[in-house]
Amino acid sequence: MDDLKDTPYDYVIVGAGAAGSPLAERLSADPSRTVLLLEAGPPDTDPAIRVPAAYLSLFGGAVDWARRTVPQPRLGGRRIYWPHGRTLGGSSSVNAMMWVRGFGGDYDEWERLAGPGWGRRAVMRWFETLEDRETTLTAGRTSGGPLPVRLQRDPNPLTADFLAACRQAGLDEVTADGHATAERGGMTLVTQRDGSRFSAADAFLRPAADRPNLTIRTGAAARRVLFAGRRATGVEYLHEGRLAVATARAEVVLCGGAVNTPHLLKLSGVGPAAELRRFGIPVVADHPEVGRNLADHLVTMRVLEAREPITLFDAASPRELIRYRRHRRGKLTSNLGEAYTFTRSDPALPLPDLELLFAPGPYLDEGLTLGDRHAFSVGAVLLQPHSRGEVTLASPDPADAPLVDPRYLSDAAGADLAALRAGAAWARKVLEAPALARHVAGSLQPAGDAADDLAAVVEQCSHSLYHPVATCRMGRDAASVVDPELRVRGLAGLRVADASVIPHLIRGHTYAPSLVVGLRAAELLAQERAPAPVAG
Repeated sequence: MDDLKDTPYDYVIVGAGAAGSPLAERLSADPSRTVLLLEAGPPDTDPAIRVPAAYLSLFGGAVDWARRTVPQPRLGGRRIYWPHGRTLGGSSSVNAMMWVRGFGGDYDEWERLAGPGWGRRAVMRWFETLEDRETTLTAGRTSGGPLPVRLQRDPNPLTADFLAACRQAGLDEVTADGHATAERGGMTLVTQRDGSRFSAADAFLRPAADRPNLTIRTGAAARRVLFAGRRATGVEYLHEGRLAVATARAEVVLCGGAVNTPHLLKLSGVGPAAELRRFGIPVVADHPEVGRNLADHLVTMRVLEAREPITLFDAASPRELIRYRRHRRGKLTSNLGEAYTFTRSDPALPLPDLELLFAPGPYLDEGLTLGDRHAFSVGAVLLQPHSRGEVTLASPDPADAPLVDPRYLSDAAGADLAALRAGAAWARKVLEAPALARHVAGSLQPAGDAADDLAAVVEQCSHSLYHPVATCRMGRDAASVVDPELRVRGLAGLRVADASVIPHLIRGHTYAPSLVVGLRAAELLAQERAPAPVAG
């Protein structure tokens, strides 16, 4: 293969997802800067991306990295499925569109670890900047931000019954109007416009796509960051079967996410020295924590056969397809995760450590199976896991996927397992409440007598909620991979801006804070004086 060399850019961004999209838009807003955005996947042209309820059909396809973990001993030895968006918009083009900011206390912890620039006040300011919010109080837009945050357009009738069952079961953390907030349960707010998905690419890349100083290149798989000494000078990537080199005059910013970013750093010689040497990779910087501290939300998902044909099982029927195409109404507007609420595994806890999630449709086999009948799902999510995992190299070949080991439920004290069993018990209590029990015809997941055994339910029915963080955690301590300005410690011209820098997993979903990381990175870069061009 012949090497190709791009005209030098000021900034080279790797990854066009939740952080990379706003970062590229904000940097290119200055016409004096040139920006190259590299995305490994194809353009986001698959029609299923736009249809909210169709996102499960994207799993395992061309726009999904579709990885699996190594076998998890405490989950029956299963290799857990980890979808991750591989297209413009990243995971915001394949996710459930849930807008759950997280608790203010989560960002107090970020401030403790990474300083006031990441605290509650700073992060909430970014949320207000982002959101174009519709609420029951205003019935319209309030902030004018780039991202529409909307009420469920056509909520399923089972969703209101789930919330009623939560109250009957003794869960009082539900809003009075039935619509969820960051810290109170209810019907989920979603990132949609007029019944269609609205991704990070829609919010940021499309408005900026015609700027002459912004180049967006899809099908461009980064292989390694290039260095001159300890300064990042560019990125080597594979594009249309040929190797190419993109030179960065100012900085390289990695936005690949909690798996791809540590993998790329290690391939580039930045990571635990012993691991790199084992694979014959020259060490540029010995960073023991690259790939470590992996945390993720684990969900135990029960699936119940429904007595009536009112679930989302038939969302792709001809009638619903016509409703959606003509009016952007009906079951296909559903994000599936239509409601949630919070609770505690121990009443003494100051903040919730569990989320109960409701889907008025079947979520079987980690979302990979539709099943053959009407059903609905209730999941218990472990919000504050103590277990920590790792992303490691499988080989020095960039084409080989890394090894992902979340080590679910592995904390020495057994607190994660105890909390998730408590969550499964809460889910069972909600299912037995009158408002929901009247809809249950039987248990599909797990099947048979296993439904009465909480240990078996957790082992057989738990999987990722797709919120991995912290593999390149930021912090003020010397051991952290990046500093509070997102600069990789000990190196020049290299930053990380994605979920991998998040130091503490929030009591929410990670799309919203990942957008904030991208915006904050743009702000930090704007404050930097433009460095002198790098020779060669």
